[in-house]
Amino acid sequence: MTENAFKITIHMVSSLDGIIAKKDNSVSWFETSDYYEKGIAEPAAEEFLKTIDCYVMGSRTYEHALELSRSYGWAYGNVPTIVVTHRKLSIVRPNIEIYSGDLNKLVNERLKPNYRNVWIVGGAMLIKEFIRLNLAHEIRQSILPVILGEGIPFYGHIGQEQALHLKDVTAYKRGMVELCYEIRKQ
Repeated sequence: MTENAFKITIHMVSSLDGIIAKKDNSVSWFETSDYYEKGIAEPAAEEFLKTIDCYVMGSRTYEHALELSRSYGWAYGNVPTIVVTHRKLSIVRPNIEIYSGDLNKLVNERLKPNYRNVWIVGGAMLIKEFIRLNLAHEIRQSILPVILGEGIPFYGHIGQEQALHLKDVTAYKRGMVELCYEIRKQ
């Protein structure tokens, strides 16, 4: 894929057992006291986040992000954010829009003409549909050093086999491992 090509990345932070959220939606498990001596320091998030043109998320992820923003601020800054839902939700920022409809149309008519680097940041049902419909190009999964045992699974029951190609693996000082897979088109 060329530098200026359109790309959709699925990104999720999970536990080692593939859980993306506890039943109560708490994220205290994101903070880890683990230390991996061979790991690298995490890059400055500000510079990396500037490369993302648009975020797409489901309604539950949006509601959770709003809840967290009360304590930590809005994590997605002023970047255009599209919330995929059939529900009526309040819009609290001018860069947020609601989309209800066909995901192929969203990608081909709304995202592709306007953005280069789109990140799907949750939730599990939306990610499942992007994979099932072959709309995403890569998956970046950041695995934290914790086993949660129960909660919401990252992939759930996709219902199909999906071939991947490992593009990169990075281990960080705080014990997080980031896997980057290219999604093989079927």
